[in-house]
Amino acid sequence: MPENKPGKLVVVTGPAGVGKSTILRSVLETTGAQFSISATTRPPRPGERNHRDYHFIDVPTFEGMRDNGELLEWAKVFDNYYGTPAGPICEAIDAGRSVILDIDLQGARQVHAKCPQGVFVLILPPDHQTLVARLTGRGTEDEQQLKIRLAKAQQEIEAAQASGLYNHQIVNDDLQRAVRELVEIVTQGAPQQ
Repeated sequence: MPENKPGKLVVVTGPAGVGKSTILRSVLETTGAQFSISATTRPPRPGERNHRDYHFIDVPTFEGMRDNGELLEWAKVFDNYYGTPAGPICEAIDAGRSVILDIDLQGARQVHAKCPQGVFVLILPPDHQTLVARLTGRGTEDEQQLKIRLAKAQQEIEAAQASGLYNHQIVNDDLQRAVRELVEIVTQGAPQQ
């Protein structure tokens, strides 16, 4: 009987508007990798379901998980906690499945401290103008919010590139190529530098 090969942890980071969600949707369908579902203490928004969109839990439960080391990463954002439960990820990897996390640089640093063997991927826009066009095209922010989001995106990109954390960088200038690159990273062997 063949030995069950362990899966891998793939941590994906990128600024808003870079196309991460679109890329990840295709990669998850293609590879069968498991998407990590975060835990949060905020209430569900209309249409969100527990254990599909988030694990919705109360503050004492979250703080207990945090204090017991049951989270790979966590943060408090606008009075609500968000974090990545370690248990389901470890179980999936031990069972031979790859798991994809979509988190920011702060979370990626925490995950790297606990799981340096993970594969860390930074998704980048081809250039600043493309990022501006993508964020503007969403039509979800006014001009002031857009300026703030663009400045934050630029800071995130610079900090992530300077971190030395990422094994791979994918420039999303061609969606199909970006998807193929991430599929290859998820399905192939050891991370490359």
